Amino acid sequence: MFKIDRWKVRVLVALAGVFVLASGGAAQTGDVPAYSLRQAIGTALENNRDLQRAQLSLMTANEQVREAWGTLLPTIDASVGYQRNLSVQETFVPAIIIDPDANPNELIPVRFGADNNWSAWLFVTQPIFDASAFVGVGTAGRFRSLEEESVRGQAQQVASQVRRTYYQALLAREDVRLIEESIARTEQTLRETRGLFNAGLASSYDVLRLEVRLANLRPNLKRAANMAAVAERELSVEMGLDEVTPVSVAGHLHDINLASVGANDGANQQLLRLVGLQNALNVSVETMFEMAQTMRSDLRQAQLNYELENARYKYEQTTRLPRINAFFNAGIIAAQNGDPTFFGGGPGFRTDAAVVGVSLEIPLFQGFQRSARVQQRKLGRESARVQLDLLEREAVNQIRTALEALEEARQRADAQRWAVDEATRGFEIVTAQYLAGVSSQLDVTEGEVLLRESAFNYAQAVFDYLIAQADLDAAIGVVPLVDVPAPPQADISISE
Repeated sequence: MFKIDRWKVRVLVALAGVFVLASGGAAQTGDVPAYSLRQAIGTALENNRDLQRAQLSLMTANEQVREAWGTLLPTIDASVGYQRNLSVQETFVPAIIIDPDANPNELIPVRFGADNNWSAWLFVTQPIFDASAFVGVGTAGRFRSLEEESVRGQAQQVASQVRRTYYQALLAREDVRLIEESIARTEQTLRETRGLFNAGLASSYDVLRLEVRLANLRPNLKRAANMAAVAERELSVEMGLDEVTPVSVAGHLHDINLASVGANDGANQQLLRLVGLQNALNVSVETMFEMAQTMRSDLRQAQLNYELENARYKYEQTTRLPRINAFFNAGIIAAQNGDPTFFGGGPGFRTDAAVVGVSLEIPLFQGFQRSARVQQRKLGRESARVQLDLLEREAVNQIRTALEALEEARQRADAQRWAVDEATRGFEIVTAQYLAGVSSQLDVTEGEVLLRESAFNYAQAVFDYLIAQADLDAAIGVVPLVDVPAPPQADISISE
């Protein structure tokens, strides 16, 4: 009868503790904004400053392409001028020109010009052959492609970093939950031990040992709560929120079932489904690297940079070629004495002119500057090729490392899940034996410690699995919400 009553008390206390923890968690959730993983990534992609700067660079590249195309179109300029001669220049000419009877040695001043001179000109130039202009258009287009890929690469980095920070916040919250449960179990054992002590079935040292253990756990809870707040603030920073405050995250690492995605609830399902490469453990490294060559942003940028450097090399080579331009100039000239009247005021005071032609420009010698620039571009192209080879080797290594980490974390999670079940069963057995007077209080403490360590190790294994998946997605270049659309959204609850 005594044992039955004590078990009833234990159940009531446990239920009360769960209610208090749930109430406290709900209150905490209501104080801060809550984000699912999908919402966190989406918010970060909208707010990230580096991504916005990359998008502005892309807009600049688009305008540079327009500028390059403009070199193939005609250039049209116009000018209008007015000149007032305060003193018209006079030139001495032989007087015999004016008067045949004049002395041949006599000179007379003659004024050439008028008080007012007006002019209006139109200049049109059309490139007929300019190899550098054609190559320049291609160079600008490759630069735009490089900037487009840079935007995608920045988005991949943002999404991947938010995923890692989000998982870190989940792990920090898991540490808080486990310490809270450990405190609740220790408090329950302390109450039971005090009851046994009052009944003369336990020593005062047993009570003291539990009180010391409880005193050590409570500061750990504060430390874990602070670390969780830090992780959540870091998440808000990665999301680009205006206020750097903690945010609530959705999901529970200890409840995630890696063996069956469909067995998880909405939040945990999203954590497992929001990945770039599904069923990664069934894909070979060779296949992943082939995907990386076409999808991984830094490899794409390196390839585009090589093409850009090659285009710049060709551009410098074309500067040695001649340029042919067609031109057309037309103008109106007017002259008038006295007070100025716009363009002379009548047809008798103005004349017009027009000319059309072709010009040929042949570069001959620039002090070896041109050949030096060509050699510089050639070396730049070779440097870009070396960088591409290096990145390909690094990509293979990163893919292998992430895949191995994914496999190891999955195996460790399976083992730790079994350990949690066994530790839970063991704690229940040793608690029952302790109440029956068969086991010692030290056995109960050891069972509780094993249960908490097993639970945290499982959460850590799940965390490592999710991190490895994020690293693998980034290594291949298939990042969710950037390269891969999000799966259908399920109902999501926010972690408490």
